[in-house]
Amino acid sequence: MSDYRLVQLQELEQKIEETTRLLAEDPSMAELVQEELTNLQEQKRVIEESLQSSSWQTQESETDDLDERNVILEVKGAAGGDEANLFAEELLRMYERFAQLRGLRVETLDIGVIKISGDKPFGLLKYEAGVHRVQRIPKTEKRGRIHTSTVTVSILPELEDIDLHISPDDIAFEAFRSGGHGGQNVNKVSTAVRIVHRPSGIVVTSQSERSQIQNREIAMKLLRAKLWELKVEKQHEQIASLRSTQVGRGMRSEKIKTYNFPQDRLTDHRINKSWKNLEGIMNGNLPEEATKAPEAS
Repeated sequence: MSDYRLVQLQELEQKIEETTRLLAEDPSMAELVQEELTNLQEQKRVIEESLQSSSWQTQESETDDLDERNVILEVKGAAGGDEANLFAEELLRMYERFAQLRGLRVETLDIGVIKISGDKPFGLLKYEAGVHRVQRIPKTEKRGRIHTSTVTVSILPELEDIDLHISPDDIAFEAFRSGGHGGQNVNKVSTAVRIVHRPSGIVVTSQSERSQIQNREIAMKLLRAKLWELKVEKQHEQIASLRSTQVGRGMRSEKIKTYNFPQDRLTDHRINKSWKNLEGIMNGNLPEEATKAPEAS
């Protein structure tokens, strides 16, 4: 895990050296330069104390453990009209009970949408995503015919609270003379700051303050805000892609599981395995094997 304060500290030390040299070379600027030097030294002290008091890791994992995330679970009727919508409601209740039996918290967000939070809910439910097929005689069927319908289940990780860590190696600082203050400060001291974030190409500047360190802080805040926005957009794109991959078009041929009520059987087509007791399963008592990774079963 990197910390942009290291970049600030390095730049501060360089700026203190330059300002000290300027103080010796141009006595006429003594008052203004001394003020700048004092400010720089104070900012350096604050950053050093902050670094000493905080505990932060030296490396950041490049992979996010989605299994730890809370889940947004959505069930929708697909092929089969009213019967598909009815089974979607029943399947949603099954997942609610399944989660509650495992001590997870369930919150209704919308029609057909719940949030499940607690201990690794995404890891528990992620393999339930896909097309689920039901075969049974609908209550409205007068001739006793078995109908086949499908519902789609989306298991999406909840958006994380983004904690940005900017690598010092990814940043280029440039100081330049501000055109906004006037007077000798413009001519002698470069207080404005431009920051380039190399990986993203984002460029931010700040020249509203008299002190370079203050402008650096403002520029870093601007950079972090822009990077945060990029991260949020990326998360939304990833989740939209995940949703599309999970549910497909909701066709019967895309099924991952079949709930066959006349035969009292749940079948997982990915591992070609079946379980009896649909009543218990629909009450949330899913067999442990039925929710594991298909390749691990």
